Amino acid sequence: MDTISLISGTRPTNPGPLARFLPPLEDGVIAAWLRENVPPGSWILDPFGSAPRLSLEAARAGYRVLVAANNPITRFMLEMGAASLPEAEFKAAIADLAVSRKGEEKLEEHLQALYCTTCISCTQQVPAQAFLWRKGEHAPYGRIFECMDCSESGEKPATPEDIERAAEIAKTAGLARARVLERVAPVDDPDREYAEEAIRHYLPRSLYALATLVNRLDSLQISDVRRRALTALMLSACDRGNALWPHPTERPRPKQLSTPPQFREGNIWLALEEAIPVWAGTGEPVPCLHWSVKGERLPESGGILLYEGRIKGLAEVVKNAPIQAVVGAIPRPNQAFWTLSALWAGWLWGREAAEPFKVALRRRRYDWGWQATALRAALHHVFELLPLSTPFFGLLGEAEPGFLSATLMAASTAGFDLRGLAMRTAHDPIQLLWQRGERLHREKEEVSLDAMQEALREHLRELGEPAAYLQLHAAGLATQAQGHGLMRPEQDFDEALREAQSKVQEAIQSNVRLERLDSEERSLEIGLWDLKEGEERAEPLADRVERSVVTFLQKNPASTLLELERGIYPEFPGLLTPSKALVGAVLESYGVEEAGRWRMRDEDRAALRRVELEMMARLIKTIGERLEYKVEQPAQNICIWKEKRKVVRVFYLLASAVTGHILDANRYPVEKCLLVLPGGRASLLAYKETRDPRLRKRLEGWSILKFRLLRSLADIPVLNRQTFEEQLISDPVEQTRGQMMMF
Repeated sequence: MDTISLISGTRPTNPGPLARFLPPLEDGVIAAWLRENVPPGSWILDPFGSAPRLSLEAARAGYRVLVAANNPITRFMLEMGAASLPEAEFKAAIADLAVSRKGEEKLEEHLQALYCTTCISCTQQVPAQAFLWRKGEHAPYGRIFECMDCSESGEKPATPEDIERAAEIAKTAGLARARVLERVAPVDDPDREYAEEAIRHYLPRSLYALATLVNRLDSLQISDVRRRALTALMLSACDRGNALWPHPTERPRPKQLSTPPQFREGNIWLALEEAIPVWAGTGEPVPCLHWSVKGERLPESGGILLYEGRIKGLAEVVKNAPIQAVVGAIPRPNQAFWTLSALWAGWLWGREAAEPFKVALRRRRYDWGWQATALRAALHHVFELLPLSTPFFGLLGEAEPGFLSATLMAASTAGFDLRGLAMRTAHDPIQLLWQRGERLHREKEEVSLDAMQEALREHLRELGEPAAYLQLHAAGLATQAQGHGLMRPEQDFDEALREAQSKVQEAIQSNVRLERLDSEERSLEIGLWDLKEGEERAEPLADRVERSVVTFLQKNPASTLLELERGIYPEFPGLLTPSKALVGAVLESYGVEEAGRWRMRDEDRAALRRVELEMMARLIKTIGERLEYKVEQPAQNICIWKEKRKVVRVFYLLASAVTGHILDANRYPVEKCLLVLPGGRASLLAYKETRDPRLRKRLEGWSILKFRLLRSLADIPVLNRQTFEEQLISDPVEQTRGQMMMF
């Protein structure tokens, strides 16, 4: 298996509509990979259509992208993203909707009245932004509002009028509920009970507001462009109206259709207005065609061809669109989103639109065995469409052991050869590279326990520091996947997944050269793992990253974070990719950011630091002599204070936070030793300790003396030995701002 380097991207400032249900991906990754590996104008296949932004990015990079999208919601989102409608179009559409009539009232006034509440300061009626509920109760307990008259705002208890209004709406919302049910599954439909169960996650007020909007959209006389703009805004309102909005936010990415203990009931009209900047296009429009519409062709400069059926039906399509690469975000099971997608498709476009996706209403639970089975079936059809050795670049938006196991197993059994795996942290997408393998039957190469143990030891040796379980799990799985040994022919996926995980865990637990740090939990997924003391290992990753970042800044002043990451990541491929937090901690220590670009601090330029180190050595000598110690300097970076030939203090001077060589070479009692370094390095060293328990243990007893404190000590007119020791503990080490992201 080759080793690939992770491609860094940027976190989107506007992740787009329904982002909580879609894979959390970085912008720029797909375009960068394509430009490096595939000629512009080539046909690219996205077989899942699970991440509209990904397909749009590929198209805007100059590729023709064939997208199989059988979910009507993500398909619509892709179409809207390609159209890139300006914000003015959405505002005009909502203005048309606002002035339409509901009886004697304008529609906006009618819907806003549903959410009226009384300001506690000026007693004016204002529309609440949300009401707060507890699961199973029949009245809201709180409200969130902002009064434009007196500026009162925030979360307040619900009033009796709020409770009464909610009860009145509940009494009269039956007709609205029946209407939205009918648009998904009529009375005699076998899926009716499943639709009813799904709709229970909408409160009566939300159902009434949404039903009113759906009815009005059907009858409103507006242009097709504005109708589509309104449909997009209503899709966001459909999501805002359900009860899957925890309060406070504790599950920002729901996977199951399960109402949290406390939740928000959002104002549906405000949801329409707030969705405008989310949907408004900022990029150039992209040509977007439907396979079912004949006669039009995508330009070679790029565009999207939408296929609305299942992947197995793509054989006819690729005759005219020869695929040169596959890209895609591997879909993760999401019962909440898939069920709601069936509901929303029926509400917005009618029963026919929901029909192909209604199967999602029936299933309640998805396990990793189901995921592997479904993914293998899809990838088997993809395999049949591709020439030998076609690359497949996949992204796992959520790095979980089960998700990774199911994905690698499905791809392997479908005939794809794993070429590389790159991972940063458990909070970042995993990047995977496969090639379409041969059709010939291949013997499965089962991996021995010894080989698995050696793979884990080798990863920890290369890392040079402790690793989380997910990293070891990935290393073990990749080892098994190399020879397509993740699954035996007679196994089903559930058994194979259990066995694959068991092999990795056995390789960890039975490995006499490994130990767990900082945890006594029974679960192997808790805590950190490392080689035992005395085992050979590389220099710690954090130290190598520090040197790499500094070298890059010296050679490339005024670089962006993205440029820096893409510059250094090839030095740390695969599972060695450093986290953004680690890179950021080094940048904070050495760099200055100006208008989004980083440069070295003036004082950290090599020549100036050499001069400063010499000055610090002189200050240590001067202070030691003032305190009547004998001062020796056996090396340029070491000063020793002695009294009666006994060592009192040992000062190690350094300009970096790379301390391994000093800790290894030191032969003096650690309680007498000090690391003398710039303040920024002290903070960086403190951050390194938070992520490496072994380093923290090695530094126990050592004192840290910052350059600035050393200068202050030299300026004290009356300095004695006692005040020197007191001053040492008066200047604590501050950790860098990135400290909370451990890896």
